[in-house]
Amino acid sequence: MHSRSDTIRHLRTSRTRTAARLCAASLAAALALSLTACGGDDDPESGDENPGGGETAATVTLPQLDGQSLEVAAVWTGPEQANFRKVLEEFEKRTGATVTFVPAQDPIINFLGSKIAGGAPPDVAMLPQVGAIEQAVDKGWAKPLGPEAQEQLTEHYSQGWQDLGKVDGEQYGVFYKAANKSLIWYNNQVFENAGATEPQTWDELLTAAQTVYDSGVTPFSVAGADGWTLTDWFENVYLSQAGPEKYDQLAAHEIPWTDPSVTDALTTLAEIWGKDDYIAGGADGALQTEFPASVTQTFTGGDQPKAGMVFEGDFVQVNIAETDAQVGTDAKVFPFPAVGDTAPVVSGGDAAVILEDSEAAQALATFLASPDAATVQAKLGGYLSPNKNVDSSAYPNDVQRRTAEALVAAGDDFRFDMSDQAPQAFGGTPGKGEWKILQDFLTDPTDIAATQEQLEAEAAKAYGN
Repeated sequence: MHSRSDTIRHLRTSRTRTAARLCAASLAAALALSLTACGGDDDPESGDENPGGGETAATVTLPQLDGQSLEVAAVWTGPEQANFRKVLEEFEKRTGATVTFVPAQDPIINFLGSKIAGGAPPDVAMLPQVGAIEQAVDKGWAKPLGPEAQEQLTEHYSQGWQDLGKVDGEQYGVFYKAANKSLIWYNNQVFENAGATEPQTWDELLTAAQTVYDSGVTPFSVAGADGWTLTDWFENVYLSQAGPEKYDQLAAHEIPWTDPSVTDALTTLAEIWGKDDYIAGGADGALQTEFPASVTQTFTGGDQPKAGMVFEGDFVQVNIAETDAQVGTDAKVFPFPAVGDTAPVVSGGDAAVILEDSEAAQALATFLASPDAATVQAKLGGYLSPNKNVDSSAYPNDVQRRTAEALVAAGDDFRFDMSDQAPQAFGGTPGKGEWKILQDFLTDPTDIAATQEQLEAEAAKAYGN
């Protein structure tokens, strides 16, 4: 079993190695082109095309598992959970196994710890952080993937996505779900009424926000109740402003959170977070707004919604689908604007990790690593796969298709979510660490130095240095 210090050393070593290979610039360019190309309302491919319909052709051989059962735990709720259940149903149909979805709570490592302590761990867990995979291995919970799953990964995934699921060179995770977390979605009618245009730079974003505000609509919907959305705001600003090298150093805690580059990023964020009138409900209202509501309140109410824009990833489409807005016409999207020289591209993802090794668990991991599983969920929308052999025609609209194509075309050219790389105590626990400190900063972004000191104290404690 790895010691905590061994785990931290591995985190630093693997990220330094990955940093030499990954660069955000080319994906940012590809994404900008893809979103521009699909923004037109007259695109014949812009509407939903039988989402979830039809059979998915089998490209992976799975064993017959009649009479076997397994549990899969994930923090997913609402449409995201419902869509994943359809993937599990496909696995059941092909294998004869019975799969039970177990709703988990954040932080999932704590949830799993209680299940394991009670002698009832799920067979497979979907872990939303690289740091959580490291912790599961460190605690002796995670089991290595078998040769069938590894074969699927080798065939269908770029090396960068494979490496994110490795610990000390051994494959533990299948990154089944990816996310482009560098997008801003907007209510097209609000923009048209205000005369606002899609910004390409941070200054242009501030101009667009003021233009929307002057038209009588609050510019931004912010999901302040969910600390992870605030870390995503910070990471996009920081990556673009400080650059990839600094981003990797801060992700590995090789530079402190009191570094001047963090000062600059928080100062930039305060240009929006420090204006209560720019945020739906003000800071207090934002702290009561969970992520799904932050999306739906942007696309309900016609041309007088609670906000004109909402920041988050491609998965926003799942929540837009709960409104009357149509992606590509009523709901449009632009890449997170460049704060520095280059627009940022921050990616996230969820990995399947085996906790109870069995033929059924290994088969499910193999299935999730194949194009078959991803194709089922791709058809349902609000999902992005890092699997390079998922046919882009499976995605239900042109925005999603082109975003998926840009991700695959970029190969290893991305930066992974910084907070998801951190120990979960710092980067992934509600009410603690970075999540809580940024929630406090949203409430009062005036004392940047104090915020940095708190971030550094919590990071040093979590990283053990």
